Amino acid sequence: MKTYDSQTGASKRGVAVAALLAGALAIATSALFVKVSEAGPVATAFWRISLALPFLWAWAIIEQRGALVRAFVAHRSLIIAAGFFFAGDLAFWHWSIVLTSVANATLLANLAPIFVTLATWLLFSRRPSALFALGLFTALAGTATLLGADFRVGGMAVLGDLFGVVTAMFYAAYQLAVTRLRAGVATSSIMAWSCTVMAVLLLPVALASGEQILPVTATGWVKLVALAIIAQVAGQSLIAYAMAHLPATFSSVGLLFQPVMAAAFAWILLGEALGASGMAGGVIVLIGIFIAHRAELAPHAPARSDTI
Repeated sequence: MKTYDSQTGASKRGVAVAALLAGALAIATSALFVKVSEAGPVATAFWRISLALPFLWAWAIIEQRGALVRAFVAHRSLIIAAGFFFAGDLAFWHWSIVLTSVANATLLANLAPIFVTLATWLLFSRRPSALFALGLFTALAGTATLLGADFRVGGMAVLGDLFGVVTAMFYAAYQLAVTRLRAGVATSSIMAWSCTVMAVLLLPVALASGEQILPVTATGWVKLVALAIIAQVAGQSLIAYAMAHLPATFSSVGLLFQPVMAAAFAWILLGEALGASGMAGGVIVLIGIFIAHRAELAPHAPARSDTI
């Protein structure tokens, strides 16, 4: 019996690891779709969410049914805040992808865990550990290296890098809102309601900015549908499943697979080769994020969510 249980447990862990890596791989493709989208950056974010909404609502209705409306009524302020922060995250990240390299945009967006801990320190007086300070210093050194490389390329690339950092700030705020919501609201409900809020916010921003709203070819629509299904629906769902079945330490390290694969895809498919300084900066950023993750997941560290 023990042998059977251990084999079953190992099998479940194997499935969860595969789901984690597949989810990270799926999300890694999102920057590529944004880079080649025929719509503007914010418009692409709007379509990414809007085309995913039917799937998200189907998931929420199947899982929650009557609890969906009660969840929104009871937690509407936090749900709206989560939608606002995630909308800001996608808008700035998509602009970052357009203005700088996929590798830089993705790496800098992954600084979010560091901003989560800093915000927790400022809002709740939970002082970070010395290990986190080391991770922060390392990540900042890597960011400075990336920015230094782009200062030699041009101003727009630097602006794209800065938008990547702003992306991380918005995503950190989103994580904090979702962490509070999860105490009383299911993941499916959070996704359905917050993404609806996002769609409502992103469309007027795209219209006001004068962006191209609609793709001009059928291929352009295929790219948007693929972005919504692969990155938003499949990628996020696989990661949500994996993180429910794996230790947080392993999951956090596994998610670093995403920026690495995004950079690899951009190099292979878009010809965005990293120079020596860019590659060094990226490695340093990843090391800093890894150290910060370990500090957060140490005993007594503040709880955090990476699932969505």
